[in-house]
Formats: sequence, C-alpha cells, structure tokens
Amino acid sequence: MAKLKVGVLISGRGSNMAALIEAAKADDYPAEIALVVSNVAEAPGVAVAQGQGIATAVVSHRGQPDRETFDRAVSAELERHGVELVVLAGFMRIFSPWFPQRWTGRLINIHPSLLPAFKGLHVQQQALDAGVRVSGCTVHLVTEDLDGGPIIAQAAVPVLAGDTADSLAARILRQEHRLYPLVVRWIAEGRLAIEGGRVRVAGVPAGATLLFSPEP
Repeated sequence: MAKLKVGVLISGRGSNMAALIEAAKADDYPAEIALVVSNVAEAPGVAVAQGQGIATAVVSHRGQPDRETFDRAVSAELERHGVELVVLAGFMRIFSPWFPQRWTGRLINIHPSLLPAFKGLHVQQQALDAGVRVSGCTVHLVTEDLDGGPIIAQAAVPVLAGDTADSLAARILRQEHRLYPLVVRWIAEGRLAIEGGRVRVAGVPAGATLLFSPEP
C-alpha cells in the first residue's frame, strides 16, 4: 500500500519534524515525509531534512505583496511534490483564510498547551502565570480560527514546583515528539472522522481516553 505523503512546514530547528522523520523510518509506518518547506532559508531544520535525503524548499515571506500570495506559493510547492497532508512544526506564520480552506481536513498543527487554554505565543509562561497544575500539548486540525481547530489528541504533563517557562516547555516538547507521529499514523490509516465539529478516532473503544498522561 502506498504511504501517505506528508509535507512539513518549519521556520526553525524543526524538532517535531525530526521526530516525524525518525518515525517514518520504520517499515510499518504508513506515512513518508515527501517535502519540508521553510519560510526561513537559514532555519536549522532545512539542513537536518537535507541530511536525511528529504526534498526541501525555501519560500520566503519577505517581499510578498500579501499573505495569500505567500500561502499560494507554499501550496504550489506542496502540490508539486504530491503532498496529501500538511503538518506544521514550528511554522511561525499566520495563514490567510485561503490556505486552511485549500487544505481543509489535511492540515494539522501541534500547540504546546492543552487547548482551548493558552492560545498564541509564550504559552508556557501563560500557564505558569495562571497557576495551572497541568499543562501539555494538543494536535488539532487547522482552520481559520487561530489555534481553534478541532482537537485530535492531547498529552498532559504536570506543572512542577519551581518550573520556569523553559523547563515546562522542555517537558512538553518530549511529549510533542511522541504524540505528533502517533496522530500522523492515525491519519495515514484513515482513522479520523469529524462529527459535529469534533474528531472521532476509529478503533478507540468506549471509555478510552485520548488525553495521554505520560511520565513527568
């Protein structure tokens, strides 16, 4: 069976991209990384992908007349490589409405909080400032609503006494690297369906949880 072709969008080091690349090396993994696109030419993740023999493209947002023009250029690269699923991995650009409409149901993101809490930037500091005792990460479908698309799965981590934004972010990131490849596998296996604005994952028995609670 042909593997699902995944395009990964990055702006920096691409640690979640690297986790996906590693997962895709397994013979039984049903997806392959067909293309990595960065809007920053010097992003370290570009060299990481090239070192793994993965096709890369740089589409700079600078000099573009508007967001949609940039979005269309990125989409053209993805389509040229036959990408079927777009995965955001530290892609620091806000899309025009055109892009999530073009890739409806085939565009996902991982956000370092338990959405819908703490959207936007600096979310670990937001969590600490709010005094929450649990934080984590969320994989969700991307829509025009920033950090507001249907939730697919989450992983929770405790907020420990003495945590800083950096220490909490590091703990969350370890779980991002576990959760993202799992969700991509589910999508490649055709297990997701949207019902009433909520995501259902086939094969999950009644009473089971899609909130993962790994070790601290």
